[in-house]
Amino acid sequence: MTVLDTRTLNRATLARQLLLDRSDMPPLDAVAHLCGLQAQEPQEPFVGLWSRLRAFEPGALSDLLVERRVVRTHLMRRTVHLVTADDVLAWRTRHDAMLRQRVLGVYRRELDGVDLDELAAAGRETMADGEPRTMAELTRAVADRWPGVLPRALGEMLVAALVPMVQLPPRGLWRTKGGVRNLPLATWLGKDTQPDPSSPDMSSPDGSDPVGQALLRRYLAAFGPAATADLRAWSGLAGLPAAVAAARPQLVSFRDERGRELLDLPDAPRPDPDTPAPVRFLPAFDNAILGYQDRGRIIDDAHRGLSVAGERVVLVDGRVAATWTVEDGTVVATPLRRFSRAERAEVAEEGRSVAAFLSDKESEGVRVQAF
Repeated sequence: MTVLDTRTLNRATLARQLLLDRSDMPPLDAVAHLCGLQAQEPQEPFVGLWSRLRAFEPGALSDLLVERRVVRTHLMRRTVHLVTADDVLAWRTRHDAMLRQRVLGVYRRELDGVDLDELAAAGRETMADGEPRTMAELTRAVADRWPGVLPRALGEMLVAALVPMVQLPPRGLWRTKGGVRNLPLATWLGKDTQPDPSSPDMSSPDGSDPVGQALLRRYLAAFGPAATADLRAWSGLAGLPAAVAAARPQLVSFRDERGRELLDLPDAPRPDPDTPAPVRFLPAFDNAILGYQDRGRIIDDAHRGLSVAGERVVLVDGRVAATWTVEDGTVVATPLRRFSRAERAEVAEEGRSVAAFLSDKESEGVRVQAF
């Protein structure tokens, strides 16, 4: 079986993530191709798309949110993601059990004795009037039925797991601050989530998990080649074994340098490892890093903690090589290793472009710190 070294995997990841060459995709298509963007920090997806798309206009993404073609919702890993309406309708039910378990992992003791089906029914009854609510408002409306239960636990379980919710605009709009107001997904989109054919009461006759297969193929298109452990780390789901088994005849297999099996779509791009990789400024919590269990293809183990600490990072030669912030309109890049003169110049040039984007061309200030 062909072994793919770290640099080959790096270039494949950059190509799939639209980071090797900026794409002409419309923003909606890009969000779909990327299987969504992690979005607990509301402004970060704008940077993520700017780094991937040519001539990206942030207002176009805001319009997609207002037009209900893209939504903010808890999905993969119980994290707020920006995903297309079509994808959340198709995928949400497949994530239900995982979302419940993730909340219980935090609040199991507090929710001991709470009938989750009863809690879900109370939440739906409260939200049936079509009025958006904060989590605190929703919790207050149902909390008298469970006196003594930590309100935060009830709210997290309702909003992040039991009742599929969207976070309404202006939350997530470009340069707009807004608190989280929730509305049921079915109310906002006018459609309910699709039933999961892999569930016990809707199982497909051959047990092939068609929704899981679709997730697998979409994941590989955006992140492959990848191991099933990577798929599990990205989605939060338990590896999708039935889907992998059913799809395997249509996939190709490789090994990484650790000996792990990597699956991939036959015709997906796997560029030459010597393909030049331009400098890219990534937002906080970018899935190009978080979408893997083994992140060594893009970030050194010594710096792995940056990816979960909310640090914005800079890719140099395709790998995380700096962090960046904005101070008084100036983009400040802090190297994690020594840069060559050419690398330093490229980081500064891309930093000026980032500064112009974030300031509507009012500033091109950039500073690359010494190592």
